[in-house]
Amino acid sequence: MTPSRGNESQSAQAHPVQPGTVLWLLGPTSAGKTTLASRIVMELRERGVPAIHFDGDEVRELFDEGLGFSEKSRLRVVSALVHLANKARDSGLHVVVSALTAGEDARAYVRANVRNLTVGYVTCSIETCARRDPKGLYRQAMNGEIDTLIGYNTEYRPPANPDLILDTETQSLDELSSLIVSRYTSRA
Repeated sequence: MTPSRGNESQSAQAHPVQPGTVLWLLGPTSAGKTTLASRIVMELRERGVPAIHFDGDEVRELFDEGLGFSEKSRLRVVSALVHLANKARDSGLHVVVSALTAGEDARAYVRANVRNLTVGYVTCSIETCARRDPKGLYRQAMNGEIDTLIGYNTEYRPPANPDLILDTETQSLDELSSLIVSRYTSRA
């Protein structure tokens, strides 16, 4: 016997989608935000937890080359990440965002507009970030080719009240991802 459309509708209403969470990883360039976010999402998925990763650099690329590195441009990227994170969260996904999020205006915007948010500060000395430098940005800044690298050309100020402090110099990727995954799988 096939259920009627009315029963399908009632069934859907009886089991609404449970909203997910948003973990926003911020920190200086090359601190390990994207690497950590990718690992967290992979491990959550392996445990059957629906998760997605949004990266600031990937979203920036969607805007084309016309988007610079002014405060207004940086806030536009953060605004897009907030929108994506909330949509995915409302669909029941656990969201991990990795983005520089250096300005206080951007951080305040994230706190004010993202629901079920945890802010994780990925910390690492600028010297270590410059040694890692997978994109060559610190080298370019040292050679005077760019002057917009926060952490080198201007100070990267740590957030005032992060929910988590994740030190990629003193803790391994395995340690940090396990810490976060266990925290989120106990909620799921």
